Amino acid sequence: MMPLTARRSSSLSSLSSSLLTRLRDRSPGLANSLLGGAVAAGLGVGSFAVLVMVLWISSPYPDSGPGGALNIAAALWLLAHGVELVRTDTLSGAPLPVGVTPLLLLALPLVLLYRAARDGVDAPPADAAGPPPVPARTVWTGVVLGYLTVGSGVALYCSSGELRPDWRGVTSCLPLVAAGAAGAGVWSAYGRPRRPLLRVLVMLPGPVRRLVCGADARVRLGTAARAAGAATAVLVGGGALLVGVSLVWHGGVARLAFVQLTEGWTGRFAVLLLGIALVPNAAVWAASYALGPGFALGAGHAVYPLASDPAPLLPPFPLLAAVPDPGAGSPLNWAAALVPVAAGVTAGWFVARGAVGRPGSKGAGRREPGGVGHGEPGGVGRPGAGEPAPVRWSAGRTVGVVLLTVVLAAAALAVLAELAGGPLGVAALARFGPVWWQTGAATALWIMLLALPVALTVRAWRLRGLRARGEIPAKGATLGGPTKASLRAEKPFASPGTAHQPAKDEDAGKADDKNTHAKGHANARAKGAEKDAEKDAEKDQANDDAYDQTDDDESDDDLYDFLPADDPFTPLPDWHGDLSRETRWAALREAAARRELPADPSAHPPADPMAER
Repeated sequence: MMPLTARRSSSLSSLSSSLLTRLRDRSPGLANSLLGGAVAAGLGVGSFAVLVMVLWISSPYPDSGPGGALNIAAALWLLAHGVELVRTDTLSGAPLPVGVTPLLLLALPLVLLYRAARDGVDAPPADAAGPPPVPARTVWTGVVLGYLTVGSGVALYCSSGELRPDWRGVTSCLPLVAAGAAGAGVWSAYGRPRRPLLRVLVMLPGPVRRLVCGADARVRLGTAARAAGAATAVLVGGGALLVGVSLVWHGGVARLAFVQLTEGWTGRFAVLLLGIALVPNAAVWAASYALGPGFALGAGHAVYPLASDPAPLLPPFPLLAAVPDPGAGSPLNWAAALVPVAAGVTAGWFVARGAVGRPGSKGAGRREPGGVGHGEPGGVGRPGAGEPAPVRWSAGRTVGVVLLTVVLAAAALAVLAELAGGPLGVAALARFGPVWWQTGAATALWIMLLALPVALTVRAWRLRGLRARGEIPAKGATLGGPTKASLRAEKPFASPGTAHQPAKDEDAGKADDKNTHAKGHANARAKGAEKDAEKDAEKDQANDDAYDQTDDDESDDDLYDFLPADDPFTPLPDWHGDLSRETRWAALREAAARRELPADPSAHPPADPMAER
């Protein structure tokens, strides 16, 4: 009994010591994360409070005390997260909703949350030794809980003021913003590993998984994301340009509205700040106007390029002066369609640039999975022996990347349209801004119609240029190698035992020596590419292991079970594709070019030491 009791006590003591060790190791990270999230929320609320208090102090006619000013600051901080507010001090006594979120105010909470989560990981630099980073779940949980704790206190403080938060928005929008921004910060601090993205892909439907997965999925997703980001930037930037041009066109109305709203420099400065905070909203409204669906300037009053309904009686505001005049659209209104045209062309050009690379470009020499390399690192010219041509995708894969770009760009514009609009009251003021699903559908249609032909045309043009410079072989060309007819003419078939047998053996020996030199150079290049690929794989694996060190017992095979074995955009294996044949012909051409070397290897020793081995 004594050995059994001693064994149990020793096992319990070891278990308790391990739990205490883990708690001691994780508690500082959790405490720091909680503090970081609370500090991020406090800095956001403090920034709004300082701005509002400065305006209240400098106002010659303040209509409330310091408590009212602080209530407005807290309500603005919640409104920046997308939380709808309810205004109680109305002439009719009925509460009125305020749901238009100034998009520029949303940038401050996102940046603070991102920095808090990134700093909470406390990862050492790549070239310095230090303690391991804090686990991802610990940092994310701590930052989100700390931020929501302060946010709940702010919502409770505002619940008794003139601007009260809608608790449905507090329980949905505030946690969503905190979780998303904190997750992005933790993911960036760990080197952007791929495992969290794979977990998200598991939840997608089967057709969507087949579209975004497969061979060289990482490259295709990255290209589609860059193309969609560029298209979104062009749409929003073009919308901002339309707003600026319209404000200049209606400059007199804008100046009159600015003067009529308030008197004194303090009030005008406040109106100016509000107008600047709403400029991104106006840019999204103008982008939806250029796409075709337009936006609502009150319930039942649509504004789009073909026609504009008369707007209801609205208070004067400088940005509202940019709204087109009511009535049928003119050619000047129709010229706004140049914005989505530019966005579609930009998206197609980005996809085509990803479909056809160039030797010596950034990332050259790295071989993507199932894809194509780009020549020597940093070099310019023809691909070497055993190196693929600088072409990543066929026409079918390019179409698939365009589809991904369409989906991402439509989703981005739909989200922006939903955030940029909202109610400002009831009845005629119940709806302001674009309708999200109409804006997303119009974005998808424009980019699909323009990006697809542009991507295929630019891809064909780039391929033609590469073939003209000899960087990839032309279709049907022999690539400088000997043809079957020439080989048969030079060396006719002879049966064993004939007089031509010694010459055949001698020629075979010379060919073997020459092929040995060519294979040595090809093997050296292949080994260099394999070493680069191994280094990249080790780096990605290290990031994945560090990110998921709290889930060591979870199997990685479950994350990759849904990946298809073959590329969904390639009906046949890569061995029978055009790019693989061009690659093999390039290797044969390199070997044929070395046929001029002498048979004696001592006369010209190989430059590559691997050939001697």
